Amino acid sequence: MAECENNNEVRAALLSGANPPILSDLLDRGWKIFEEVESTNEALGSNSVQVRVKRGISMLEEASRMASQLDLFSRNEDLEEVATADLKYLLLPALLGALTMKQVSRDKRLDIVQTARVYFMDFLRRCKDYNISQFELPKSTHENPDENEFSAAESVRCPTDLVAMAAQRRAKIERYRQKKELEARLSDIRRDVDSGQANDEVSRNYYLLIVERWVTVCLEEIESIDQEVEILKKMDVLKQSATKQPPQPDRPPMKPFILTKDVVQAQVFGAGYPSLPIMTVDDWYEQHKKQGVLPDQGIPRRVAVDDNTDGTEREEEEKEKKAENDDEESVLKARNWDDWKDTHRRGYGNRKNMG
Repeated sequence: MAECENNNEVRAALLSGANPPILSDLLDRGWKIFEEVESTNEALGSNSVQVRVKRGISMLEEASRMASQLDLFSRNEDLEEVATADLKYLLLPALLGALTMKQVSRDKRLDIVQTARVYFMDFLRRCKDYNISQFELPKSTHENPDENEFSAAESVRCPTDLVAMAAQRRAKIERYRQKKELEARLSDIRRDVDSGQANDEVSRNYYLLIVERWVTVCLEEIESIDQEVEILKKMDVLKQSATKQPPQPDRPPMKPFILTKDVVQAQVFGAGYPSLPIMTVDDWYEQHKKQGVLPDQGIPRRVAVDDNTDGTEREEEEKEKKAENDDEESVLKARNWDDWKDTHRRGYGNRKNMG
């Protein structure tokens, strides 16, 4: 909305006879906005920065329309035929692409980078037509109706040939070296141009150096854009496939279970923790109440012994009774046992644990 308002303001100024914007002013103001945004410490997504970005894009777009109406450039002419004052207008699509990349919108990111790529390609083609710099023009991307449908084979591509990768790496290093060299030469000439003391030859050389520097910048930007476009398209495919899939039903909660070494251990030792309750507290109370063993019933616990007393306990009781009654057989047996212990040491006859 703000972009449309800025465009309307510029067009209204052109149509009105009073103080129409000049082409050079539009370029300079848009160029200045790009440098401010490039060097600012504010967050790129802040409202103030985004407003400046849109204003700069509107100015550069209007400047591009005016340059197109004036037919400043043609494929049928050589670079020597272009006036020195018009060389800086070659930068219009490059600056437009750079400012477009500064826009922040997650939903429209794919459209933003694709639009910026169109601007960068337009600039590179024009530089290629005028043979300003020696470079290989990037391949154009043609949108197909089914390009968003990636098959499984396309999603897993084979690695690029090592020779091609090495050549690409050398090209990057060379572009970086050229960029640094051009920036060093520009810093020497810029002082003369800014002071207004440079002649036509120095000014022409200055703008050509700027154009050559932007050639390296645009090549790097297009390479990044191609990688980002591929990622964004795959993300869109994943989002679409996720929306098409039916929602997964909620799983019922899993019942707790106990891991045991084997079935025998589970049968012998149980679940692996204290016995599970088999009756409620009320059931336990009623059972013991029937047996008459509750403390409040006044019955000693010893009386309420189960009828099925162990046989060994009964035998021990009988032995004690016989000993108390001085039973001859029991006394004789006890004496014989004492005599045997006198002649046999403890553990005699136990051969099991001998080493």
